Amino acid sequence: MSSPLADFKARTESTVARAWQERGPLAWALSPLAAVFAAVSGARRAAFAAGWLKSVRVGVPVVVVGNVTVGGTGKTPTVIALVEALRAAGYSPGVVSRGYGAKIDRPTPVTPATPARACGDEPLLIARRTGVPVWVSPERVAAAQALCAAHRDVDVIVSDDGLQHYRLARDFELVVFDHRLGGNGFLLPAGPLREPLSRHRDATLINNPFERALPDWPNTFALKLEPGEAWHLANPALRRPLAQFGASAAAGTTSGTTAGKTAGTTVTAQAPQRLVAAAGIGSPERFFATLRAAGLAPQTLPLPDHYDYTSNPFAEIDADAILVTEKDAVKLGAWNDARIWVVPVEAALDHRLITLVVEKLRGRSSA
Repeated sequence: MSSPLADFKARTESTVARAWQERGPLAWALSPLAAVFAAVSGARRAAFAAGWLKSVRVGVPVVVVGNVTVGGTGKTPTVIALVEALRAAGYSPGVVSRGYGAKIDRPTPVTPATPARACGDEPLLIARRTGVPVWVSPERVAAAQALCAAHRDVDVIVSDDGLQHYRLARDFELVVFDHRLGGNGFLLPAGPLREPLSRHRDATLINNPFERALPDWPNTFALKLEPGEAWHLANPALRRPLAQFGASAAAGTTSGTTAGKTAGTTVTAQAPQRLVAAAGIGSPERFFATLRAAGLAPQTLPLPDHYDYTSNPFAEIDADAILVTEKDAVKLGAWNDARIWVVPVEAALDHRLITLVVEKLRGRSSA
């Protein structure tokens, strides 16, 4: 059961998110504060542009994957896909991140065995999915310098978020939006924007699950997130196509396969009828829409972004199967709940975007 405080926070965030999509009374009431925010953030950007505040080069090219809006837009799967694309192009990438929610006082390496509470859920997921060096610190320059010192073979850094962390000099900026784009177009707190939509960037990526037309911005590409087979939290070797979660229990379909499938070993069971989908990400509805597109009709449980799972939101849920995201799964490793299945997603990047990044990096020699 969620606490009254958590319920109040969720309702407040929902109200604000809706207000940020239109220029209604609340947005206009907050517009004077947005003007103050614009002045302060604009002065800071100008100070870095003029050289009054110094950006630091860390010795290798840096690609920043970030956003100008508040909330999740699909940056983490984009970082994972970009790392794989750079590796395929002959680079040896590393990743730096803030480590949201973790108490970090010095640059810290992330391994697949690092607890999420010590490094943040997104860096842990990136480390597990890619196998490249990942370091976290609120000071991204320090994280990048420590990573490069520890891994001399790394020849490009990908920064997971940090678009507004101007102290880290960068060679390519990729800004990620979801279908909400810039909302009402107002800066915080009247709207969702951290910076104006007109802010310079090298390319724009739009997480576009609803197939809406892309805006007419330079170097703008669609991001497709494709779900893979679900895997069982308690037994990751057990996998099941998403379609089987929607099958009739009377069908007696094959419900999973183990790593031994190639030897002819299969595990069969009746498909569950009571299905719940839960997501503690920036936009849970994107996850739910992905499942619906796969033919499922789950009950949904949206949770706050970076939900820490210190309390169990599933304890009183009556379900045969609970589908969660990989970002949630890294915080559930010790849970003994046989109902939980994890749905991975793969980001499909346009080859033209990958070419744009690689060409920009190859046009700059390392410092």
